[in-house]
Amino acid sequence: MSSKEKKSVTILTESQLSSRAFKDEAYEFYKELRKSQPLYPLSLGSLGKGWLISRYDDAIHLLKNEKLKKNYENVFTAKEKRPALLKNEESLTKHMLNSDPPDHNRLRILVQKAFTHRMILQLEDKIQHIADSLLDKVQPNKLMNLVDDFAFPLPIIVISEMLGIPLEDRQKFRVWSQAIIDFSDAPERLQENDHLLGEFVEYLESLVRKKRREPAGDLISALIQAESEGTQLSTEELYSMIMLLIVAGHETTVNLITNMTYALMCHHDQLEKLHQQPDLMNSAIEEALRFHSPVELTTIRWTAEPFILHGQEIKRKDVIIISLASANRDEKIFPTADIFDIERKNNRHIAFGYGNHFCLGAQLARLEAKIAMSTLLRRCPNIQLKGEKEQMKWKGNFLMRALEELPLSF
Repeated sequence: MSSKEKKSVTILTESQLSSRAFKDEAYEFYKELRKSQPLYPLSLGSLGKGWLISRYDDAIHLLKNEKLKKNYENVFTAKEKRPALLKNEESLTKHMLNSDPPDHNRLRILVQKAFTHRMILQLEDKIQHIADSLLDKVQPNKLMNLVDDFAFPLPIIVISEMLGIPLEDRQKFRVWSQAIIDFSDAPERLQENDHLLGEFVEYLESLVRKKRREPAGDLISALIQAESEGTQLSTEELYSMIMLLIVAGHETTVNLITNMTYALMCHHDQLEKLHQQPDLMNSAIEEALRFHSPVELTTIRWTAEPFILHGQEIKRKDVIIISLASANRDEKIFPTADIFDIERKNNRHIAFGYGNHFCLGAQLARLEAKIAMSTLLRRCPNIQLKGEKEQMKWKGNFLMRALEELPLSF
């Protein structure tokens, strides 16, 4: 999308937001929106009219605004309710990301004990072993695709072990996860995604049957126990929660590790500084989260009550989508926002969201990234891009900022 084309656009569509071309020029586009159109109109197909939010202060305000709902049923009456786009939609959407209080609180409590500070720290040795094992496989070749060889397998192994899922199924999760986060109502994409989600539901049904017969000390067994108690978790909520933990348990971390490595490869002064001062790793991770936010756009929020923002009435049933990527580049909050600075002070990014829906796995993602990046830079000190940075391609994806691949030599 050229600058001339961007100026002529009056309404953005889902397909434009999901395109590779948009991802390539998104930061410049967001900069223009923050200056002149912080509330930008969207056309979201069957979801109706929407608005894109680009400023940090607006994002903070709306992420905790009780007039916005994540659960469609808290906004629409039974007569207004749209038909499900996917046959398997109901089996995979009854999770805490799509819920509002008090249901959200009930669902979050069921899993948050697995993500306490103490429980996360107990995973440190295991994550370190996984990181070393993955690098053992590629180090003799002096080459790797970071996404396939390191950034994807590390978090999927961790979350699979936490949930008690066979590791041999992890490649299936990759395909199913893409179907879930692929926001599109194009007929051919809907049909393909519905087929894949049907496979996912069948897998979950089989997995749950097995866990019922042979419960263990894993998180899925604990959720099944909550479901069996009747009042805490329905069967649909059980399947949806397992799906959410599988997808959210690795997607963000894959992008964090990949995007941070890419940023360092493109900023050799910062890479050298991190080599010389490894104690800057925590700060570097926070800057990577801000600079190339793994989740670019939030999932949808529905307007339950009308309100005014920037002189525009946001009507009931309008959709609000917040660009975390844009908010994290807001010049009013982050001086020199377009500069990657691993020593940035007061880094108040919202890469993991804000308010009730702040990412439950943020601490785990940070630990995985710290171990992954520290191990990678220690064991492969001469790491560099294999090819030109202009050749690296962002995926065409609505929610995520994700590279298709990241070839490295060392």
